[in-house]
Amino acid sequence: MLDGIKLERAGIPAVSIVTHLFVETGVEMAASHGVPDYKFLVTPHPIANLSEEQLDATADRLTGEVVEFLQSTGDQQ
Repeated sequence: MLDGIKLERAGIPAVSIVTHLFVETGVEMAASHGVPDYKFLVTPHPIANLSEEQLDATADRLTGEVVEFLQSTGDQQ
């Protein structure tokens, strides 16, 4: 989350992704770094125990979400 915030502050488009168990932590981290409205993507938890095939499918799904996210946030600028 913090990497995404720092990249955005440097003018580099970024997308932070957290698992659903860390949404509250992400919200609090963004607020504590001065961007309470920072938007990020959420994926199901856990990911550490996924098989390679499951992880690839998750990455494939998130790729589309990342593209949509960047396009929608770019429209707001």
